Amino acid sequence: MDDKFDVIIIGGGIAGCTSALLLARAGVNVLLLERAEQAGGKNISGGRLYSYSLETILPGFALSAPIERQITQEKLSLLTGETSVTMDYRHPEFAQDATSYSVLRARFDPWLMEQAQNAGAQCLTGVQVDALIQENGTVCGVQIGEDRLDARVVVLAEGANSLLAEQHQLVKKPQPHTMGVGVKEVLALPRSRLEERFSLENDRGAAWLFAGEAIAGKAGGGFLYTNRDTLSIGLVCNLSVLSHGKNALPQMLENFKQHPLLRPLLKETELLEYGAHLIPEGGLNALNPPFGAGYLIAGDAAGFCVNAGHTVRGMDLAVISAQAVADTLTTALQKDDFSAASLAAYQTHLENSTLWAVLKQYRSLPDTLLQNPRYFAEYPQMTSDILRELFEINRHPAPPLRSILWKHARKAGLMTLFKDLLRGARSL
Repeated sequence: MDDKFDVIIIGGGIAGCTSALLLARAGVNVLLLERAEQAGGKNISGGRLYSYSLETILPGFALSAPIERQITQEKLSLLTGETSVTMDYRHPEFAQDATSYSVLRARFDPWLMEQAQNAGAQCLTGVQVDALIQENGTVCGVQIGEDRLDARVVVLAEGANSLLAEQHQLVKKPQPHTMGVGVKEVLALPRSRLEERFSLENDRGAAWLFAGEAIAGKAGGGFLYTNRDTLSIGLVCNLSVLSHGKNALPQMLENFKQHPLLRPLLKETELLEYGAHLIPEGGLNALNPPFGAGYLIAGDAAGFCVNAGHTVRGMDLAVISAQAVADTLTTALQKDDFSAASLAAYQTHLENSTLWAVLKQYRSLPDTLLQNPRYFAEYPQMTSDILRELFEINRHPAPPLRSILWKHARKAGLMTLFKDLLRGARSL
């Protein structure tokens, strides 16, 4: 193997593999390094891929990729200790470039790496990069044990826990309120039983998000995705509030699985995998410059992730950042200019993309949610109380709905409720 490359990419996730694919297609001599024994071995994303961005790069990819199920059922539940209020939206297939799929990264990422290899990229797994090599303030390679690999430019796509970028002060150490931590289990359930419990057929799937008691009323929520013959279930909690709780996140996950809404759906399942992962949650306001002399940063490592409450998006944004990486580097290679000024074009490509529009749309949401615990505790309880009074029939005449709503609105505080609704609507 040559020890001099045009581009070295660190990280074999969605951003890394897609960058390698696009650069190899452009004839670039690219090496991708992944520390796990196989791509996806360190990735435990919740598991939903919005297809539009990858569809532009690999048209019809879902016909051959190891996807799990096409999502045609969206659920959102507010939980209290014993009750649940659920919005359940079933829809026919969206257009091909607007659909989404549940995926298991341990299956999907190796396939995506294979596409990069087929395009001409060299991909090595089980390789731990110890350090970046810098000369005259410019990143120009990587150090692996005693070995040195030189590159004209390095792309860091090592995920949310970007230790190399922090080690070399390319990014600031993230603040706790800008990061979440997630725990996830993959539970086996026979296909026929899974489809019966979730009312699914023909390889269609469900995506289900939870708020409220899912994480004891803290900032964060739960998720459940149906795969072919497994369930991906987990919780995500903001790091800044997790340290003040009585229960650790793994215990919260056990409590979550015992909720009356979930317990019947999870019975007789078998635990196959368990993992924990950091998730960037700070949004646009928490980003560091994703470029510098000799390097670019892509995907979760750059903080390109959005939790909008009704959707969680990271993989589609990783693909967009990979496209920006490829567009930037193909031009920089032609000019043979890898200065910070030259690679600043990466920022321009990002700002002209859907990725930036999404980040701008939700830029105030992280702060809005963190500053207001009522969204996660009081309002789920209030919603449950209203519905209980609406549906509980006894020998006494039921109060009219307007009286029930007025009573609970006054209890919550009219101005407080109005401000929270307005602030929440603006942040979305």
